[in-house]
Amino acid sequence: MSEGLLGGNVRALGLASFTFNPASVASATSAEQTVTVPGARVGDFVFLSKPTATAGVGIVNARVSATDTVAVTFVNATAGAIDPASETYKILWVRASGNLPGAIGD
Repeated sequence: MSEGLLGGNVRALGLASFTFNPASVASATSAEQTVTVPGARVGDFVFLSKPTATAGVGIVNARVSATDTVAVTFVNATAGAIDPASETYKILWVRASGNLPGAIGD
């Protein structure tokens, strides 16, 4: 595994809060659901904060899947379906000004 440094600086970042009412997540599975996040672009780094804990449910990934669209992957580790409540989530997206080169020291 190689490590790299971002070339340049942070080009843009955005912070948003939005009401998200995830669909029910079936037992022992994961499900990706999308939400509109103005300003987010494919390739941005995404950090997502769910405001409360929901027993048996976790967020295992968040990514920009299309312009202004963030896909959030929920996992349900229980034996029954879980329907997370509607809540106000927070999201931070970060856009680098350069590309990720090869290994450090290249």
